[in-house]
Amino acid sequence: MPDQSLQLIMSQKVLLNSKEVTIILHRLACQLIEKHLDFSDTILIGIQPRGVFLAERLKQILENEYNTPEISLGYLDITFFRDDFRRTDKPLEANKTQINFIVENKKVIFIDDVLFTGRSIRSALTAIQSFGRPSEIELLVLIDRRFSRNLPIQPDYRGRQVDAINGEKVKVSWKENEGEDVVHLVTN
Repeated sequence: MPDQSLQLIMSQKVLLNSKEVTIILHRLACQLIEKHLDFSDTILIGIQPRGVFLAERLKQILENEYNTPEISLGYLDITFFRDDFRRTDKPLEANKTQINFIVENKKVIFIDDVLFTGRSIRSALTAIQSFGRPSEIELLVLIDRRFSRNLPIQPDYRGRQVDAINGEKVKVSWKENEGEDVVHLVTN
């Protein structure tokens, strides 16, 4: 009988390797600079849990490599704002929301790793209202899964668009927690 871990590896296809992820992050950072220039009225919000890694990386690139002045970065937990949170039998694990600045009349950029059905973003739109009324909200994602949307939500900035069917999953790994930057398409 074949080893199950070997079967898992055989069912993964690399969509983006570390070098490609780095190139995409820099492109996304440049697009943000083109639109927002000095970021004095713009804040980045990483959607917990996986969008935080992307948001932190973009903040680091903007500040250290493009000399953008200090950028406000927060983390938003959407667990109890999801429309499906009561439909699961397993206990929910909430993450920490950390927004230590005024959101009122600011330009907010939601950041998440994968845009799938759009339900997480709808939840984030509801959750952010607890912190004030932004003047504008944009969406930045590393991976935009087409053909999977349940809601009419589209990213303003996308790293890569992927045509994945329902049985396939996109798994983003970050060197900060999984040892390397890589994006896989996993087939069940």
